[in-house]
Amino acid sequence: MEGRSEAVNRRVGVLAQHLSLQGPTMDEQILIGAAPCLQYVPPERHEGPAKFNPAALHKLLVRDDGDVHKEMFNLFANTKIFWSNPDPPRGHVYTSMDYNATKEQQRDITFERIIYLRDRGYFKGWLTDDSPASVRRKSAMHEAISMFDQSMAVKLGVHIHLWGGAVKYLGTKRHHDKWLARTEDYEVAGCFGLTELGHGSNVRGIETVASYDPAREEFIITTPCETAQKYWIGGAAMHANHTVAFAQLHMNGRNEGVHAFIVPIRDAHGRVMPGVRIADCGHKTCLNGIDNGRMWFDSVRIPRENLLNAVADVTADGRYISPIPDPDQRFAAFMAPLTGGRVTLAISAVNQCKVGLSIALRYALTRRAFALTAGEEEVLLLDYPTHQRRLLPLLAKTYVLNLAVNGLRELYLSRRPSDVKDIHVQSSGYKAMNSWHMLRTLQECREACGGMGVKSDNRIGHLYAEHDVMTTFEGDNVVLMQTVSKAILADFMAAKRKGKPMHGLGLEHLNGPRVPLSTSSNRAILRDPKFHLALFRLRERDLLERLATRVNVLVSAGHSISDALNQSFQLSSDLGRAHAELEVLVAATNVLQGLQAGALKDVLTLLTTLFATVTVDEDPVFLRYGYVSTEQGQAVHDEVALLCKEVRPHTLPLVHAFGLPAHLLGPIAFDWVDFESWKNVEQGRDKWSGQVAHL
Repeated sequence: MEGRSEAVNRRVGVLAQHLSLQGPTMDEQILIGAAPCLQYVPPERHEGPAKFNPAALHKLLVRDDGDVHKEMFNLFANTKIFWSNPDPPRGHVYTSMDYNATKEQQRDITFERIIYLRDRGYFKGWLTDDSPASVRRKSAMHEAISMFDQSMAVKLGVHIHLWGGAVKYLGTKRHHDKWLARTEDYEVAGCFGLTELGHGSNVRGIETVASYDPAREEFIITTPCETAQKYWIGGAAMHANHTVAFAQLHMNGRNEGVHAFIVPIRDAHGRVMPGVRIADCGHKTCLNGIDNGRMWFDSVRIPRENLLNAVADVTADGRYISPIPDPDQRFAAFMAPLTGGRVTLAISAVNQCKVGLSIALRYALTRRAFALTAGEEEVLLLDYPTHQRRLLPLLAKTYVLNLAVNGLRELYLSRRPSDVKDIHVQSSGYKAMNSWHMLRTLQECREACGGMGVKSDNRIGHLYAEHDVMTTFEGDNVVLMQTVSKAILADFMAAKRKGKPMHGLGLEHLNGPRVPLSTSSNRAILRDPKFHLALFRLRERDLLERLATRVNVLVSAGHSISDALNQSFQLSSDLGRAHAELEVLVAATNVLQGLQAGALKDVLTLLTTLFATVTVDEDPVFLRYGYVSTEQGQAVHDEVALLCKEVRPHTLPLVHAFGLPAHLLGPIAFDWVDFESWKNVEQGRDKWSGQVAHL
């Protein structure tokens, strides 16, 4: 064994040779030539057997959706239209968007793939069959599509969930009978005309105007200024022929607020309708398979019946009527379709993490770099503690978020009117938290794969680019986290004012006294689930009380409640995150409590412990406000590395439990040596636009 200094000197010498302009001597060339070539070894050969049942864990993650996922994945794998390369080298079939394609080509193939599914009846019942089995199948199919290609998932989601959902939930029977079945068949191709050049998150401020003409029983939709143009409308640039246009309804000299109207934008031949102007939003940094467009309405007349009237209606003679007299509640009802979008994105973000982690971790279990001592085999990337610290906490958090988002999905699919507030707050927090986690995960996976993470074939870099926008659409993440904290604060202050206990939003723990926390840095304490739960609850309680105190002080000094909240944005953001992460920990804890003792429960407990511990390590508020001592903070920091080391032997079976087929991953997840071999270059040379250079 050579000493540490000798090893350092040897590495310096190797690097110096790399940088030297003078090539190796003949003797050195012989030595280099005598070294054995690296060989790809599947991780299944050298990793130990699973200590738990990956199939059982997969079932826990996907519940009853696994068969639908498998059905869709098999369809993608066996149908050329879904392949990223229609003539793959030596059978290396991968399914995704071809990101070398132009914007126009990506749009064409995305639409062709949707029509392929439509022609085979895959969308039947998506809007017209509300049976539990049909609703769950639709949800599972859309999840599988999002793991395949986000452009396709979003374009389909705009058509079905946003346009179709608006017609279904904001409309009444006359709209359902006329539009829903035709939407499933794509006879009607819909888009969702909500956001404008001047207003995105602030929907109440949109400037498109709708007025009513009682003489002709028609609404008149008008774009009064450039900032009122509808912007980022998916489907508008090419394929949509109808939109749900959101506009301020002006009636009898009064603005009744935002309402939704069905407006034809193209005729049966694809020609833009009179009075409608449409322009393309152009090339984007992501999702170029979606034809985002801009729309202007020049006094476009539509029948009175095209008002989606479940929330409010206008009689033939021009009287405004609504069963919801409060304008705030009425506005909330009009925004209901967006809640389903946030639930979908919260789920999709977790699924994209699974794809990225499956690629990066399989590569880390086969790629070697540096030998610790001369003559020894180079070390697997994942056997370096630094690599473990980069990826395994993200793996743990992805598992815990999956358990939590399953609960949100069930709540949404079986929702009752009384669940609306809970779904709104929980989906807002989860969408923000999960999409931020997704971007961090994909970026870390990209970096952890080195140069191979940059290559488009290997997907990770493009996954990041394609999903970066998830932090923006369906609500800006920062705004959504403040929405969460505002809802919690409102309930807290109302309960204080009325002298009643807290109820709902998971805030019942505030009704009791603060639970005293141990100040010990003992490992058993730091890993105790009860300690984690009490610590996360303390964080939420203290941040909420601090926010309430600060807002009350500012209001007492003459500030409006809105201004007081704006000035308290740091506390508000911290509280939103604290609430969302507490909800996740509670959800995971509930799942664990329902499992029988055994290896599966043990590994999930380990992952949950790592999630909780790394959260404490990375969120500065735990030390800032003294929820843990500096000694505990240091012990927690050290504990993260130890937990990563304990998770390391379970890595491959945890990846297996994600249940993703090879064609959804990238070449570096498997035999990357064979994929990059010269024989594959020769096989594909005639298909390349350029020439292969022979040196």
